[in-house]
Amino acid sequence: MAVLRITALAGGIGGSRFLRGLLRAAPDAEVTVIGNTADDITLHGLHVSPDLDTVMYTLGGGIEESQGWGRAGETFAVAEELAAYGAEAQWFTLGDRDLATHLVRTRMLAAGYPLSAVTEALCDRWQPGVRLLPMTDDRVETHVVVTAGDDDESADAAGDARERAIHFQEWWVRLHAEVPARRIVLVGADRAKPAPGVLDAIAGADVILLPPSNPVVSIGPILAVPGIRDAVRGAAAPAIGVSPIIGGSPVRGMADAALTAIGVPTTAAGVAELFADLLDGWLVDTVDAGATAAVEAAGVRCVAVPLWMTDVDAAAAMARAALDLAEEVRAR
Repeated sequence: MAVLRITALAGGIGGSRFLRGLLRAAPDAEVTVIGNTADDITLHGLHVSPDLDTVMYTLGGGIEESQGWGRAGETFAVAEELAAYGAEAQWFTLGDRDLATHLVRTRMLAAGYPLSAVTEALCDRWQPGVRLLPMTDDRVETHVVVTAGDDDESADAAGDARERAIHFQEWWVRLHAEVPARRIVLVGADRAKPAPGVLDAIAGADVILLPPSNPVVSIGPILAVPGIRDAVRGAAAPAIGVSPIIGGSPVRGMADAALTAIGVPTTAAGVAELFADLLDGWLVDTVDAGATAAVEAAGVRCVAVPLWMTDVDAAAAMARAALDLAEEVRAR
């Protein structure tokens, strides 16, 4: 029997936990994960790749389960010393164990290795059970345009209504996405190229999955790299997505703020419409079963199943439902 080849486009916590369930549901499958790198940021001179690391740590058994990001058993001696010096970016805390990953990544990038090669080297240690590819080796950053002054860093006495662009991580972590976003801009995406292996993984897949990651700032940047969205749309494999919205609210994080910024309703059907040009199937939670008709009217097969990832078994059941839906649409 041929090995099932699965390619997933994934962001951070939700995507990682779904992928862990996928590995349990399909232990013999060949899984390639195309990870979002537009969240990457340079802090204290170090190149940090939050989404890639969350996938790597989660699948490699090193994640802090209580929060879904960072290293288990973490300490923060270096962060405390940086704070004592008044060093910038204290709103983004790097743990001592995590720092080792960023030091190795930064050193290899400075030596001329592309991010894809660096990611492969880091995964040699963690053995995540998947092939983890960055979406691109080129620099792409998500920036958020806000009203200057709303972030409390650039107000003036007259009341400044001009726009200011800040890095996504500052909007997400420091401001908790509470400052309204006027626009979300993917800097460098239009000039980026898919990393080696990305297009081949899509073209050679038997199933393409969009896990329940943030649709705007996790899946969106991957699809914005020229060639990737077209590759998914033109692939022979069925593309199945899992809604990150349950009952009109994000499963985790502030995806509603990102959706509002691009004018998409925070609903399971709204997110499906965002990806309708490339989806063959869409899973919604049972509470959103009433949305299936609207999704199917757009030409996407829609099935309602439980989508709360309360544990690995629940995530595995979700993954099995996605693979079953792929078989159903393939048989049509």
